[in-house]
Amino acid sequence: MDLLDYAFMQRALIAAALVGITAPAIGTYLVQRRQAIMGDGIGHVAMTGVALGFLLNTSPVWMATLVAVVGAVGMELIRSRGKTSGDIALAMLFYGGMAGGVMIINLAPGGSTANLTSYLFGSITTVSAEDTVTAAVLAVFVIAVTVGLRRQLFAVCQDEEFARVTGLPVRFLNLLMAVTAAVTVTVAMRIVGLLLVSAMMVIPVAAAQRVTRGFTATLSLAMLIGVLVSLSGTAATYYVNAPSGGAIVLLAIAVFVVMTAVSTPLARRRARAARAAEEVCTRDGVTV
Repeated sequence: MDLLDYAFMQRALIAAALVGITAPAIGTYLVQRRQAIMGDGIGHVAMTGVALGFLLNTSPVWMATLVAVVGAVGMELIRSRGKTSGDIALAMLFYGGMAGGVMIINLAPGGSTANLTSYLFGSITTVSAEDTVTAAVLAVFVIAVTVGLRRQLFAVCQDEEFARVTGLPVRFLNLLMAVTAAVTVTVAMRIVGLLLVSAMMVIPVAAAQRVTRGFTATLSLAMLIGVLVSLSGTAATYYVNAPSGGAIVLLAIAVFVVMTAVSTPLARRRARAARAAEEVCTRDGVTV
């Protein structure tokens, strides 16, 4: 494989694997609590961070991380305190982040909206060694939270009131999920792009849910799907000279379609088996 002969492709594939692991990992919780669109909101507000990075002549990735975390925490606080609905908070992130990014990038010396393109849609040729190291550091944090605290986070996603009664720090865990989602967005933006990162948080999870029945199985399969489509999409764009983000998302959609086709006969088989078992129990006088 000649693509591995190039340093920029090696970095891109490493970053793609990190995206494939982290995005579905936090996405599983967001889908569980019906906040699948949250990644889009954070992605848009991260545009402001990228633009600030250009304006202040500092790292756009770290600046985007900082701004995205602040935006995600602000949205979660607004939602939890009930001052306004979650939909309105998301809309504020969407439009405010986009407008702020466009305005600030044009204030930067020599800046233009063209400078945002690689961050908006992903670009394998622009992944630097510094970007790869940054993504690795942030990915370790995401994996530690999503896997290490999976029981607590799952409890909060299922029923906040019950989790609170059991003594879990619900507000802290909600804020931690928001911060983790923000960090994941900045991990993914160099490969998938800010405008498509939410798709990688949702589609692999939705595909995994078609064939799995438990939370842990869904989380594991979603991460596996994420890694496979991220690596495949990144490798494909090397040969066809296309944006990596679009290729990765299209592959994820293709996997979802295949999983859906596979799950339909499986669901019918399970339903027939359940009916047969019920009939046997009824015939033998066993209450089910």
